[in-house]
Amino acid sequence: MSAQGILENLRGIEERIARAAERAGRRPAEITLVGVSKTFPAQAIREAFSAGVRHFGENRVQEWEGKRGALANLAGCWHLIGHLQSNKAARAARLFDSVDSVDDLDLAQRLDRARGEAAAGKKLRVLMEVRIAPEETKSGVEEAQLESLAEGVRGLEHLELAGLMCIPPFLDDPQRVRPYFRRLRELRDGLAARLGCALPVLSMGMSHDFEAAIEEGATEVRVGTALFGGRGAAGAGP
Repeated sequence: MSAQGILENLRGIEERIARAAERAGRRPAEITLVGVSKTFPAQAIREAFSAGVRHFGENRVQEWEGKRGALANLAGCWHLIGHLQSNKAARAARLFDSVDSVDDLDLAQRLDRARGEAAAGKKLRVLMEVRIAPEETKSGVEEAQLESLAEGVRGLEHLELAGLMCIPPFLDDPQRVRPYFRRLRELRDGLAARLGCALPVLSMGMSHDFEAAIEEGATEVRVGTALFGGRGAAGAGP
């Protein structure tokens, strides 16, 4: 996709965000767009940055390692949004500004140790990924274990627990996905009340359903195809 194509796509996404926010009685500024740049080259990320995108989501540690050198001069915020294996936690803690897919305490502890050893001087923001639907292919912490995990993560010195993330089932009709978004918001609100802490971030909604997510309270939407164009069957996703 050309730089002009990315710019035009971004303007269209921003309009969709603004309309969804208005319907929900919210301000568009409350919603952060995370450009899902997985499988796209560094040049596409650079062009999206020039167009105004500042947050980018990658799925794999190794893929981001291969791109970051070409983007070292960009003041972007780099999110790991894919499932993270424990043996790659140390690398992720050094490479990313946010890990949005924490789903067990062992992983969180590994991230905490690595962030501390990196002497980064800034806590690593993390989101807890919730397994919001009973799909075997989906990762995430079960609802019953969510509070226990949150308490454990909050006790880690080098991590900042900011909120929750989910990947609901892919359904053609966004209205059928809405209950999953609503459920994540309810889980967040209940958890924040019980823990007595702010959990401001709800990362939910992708290219085909982010308007419904915004209407249900999303503060971050993860948009790839609508911004960068199609990836083909092998890279289908946000």
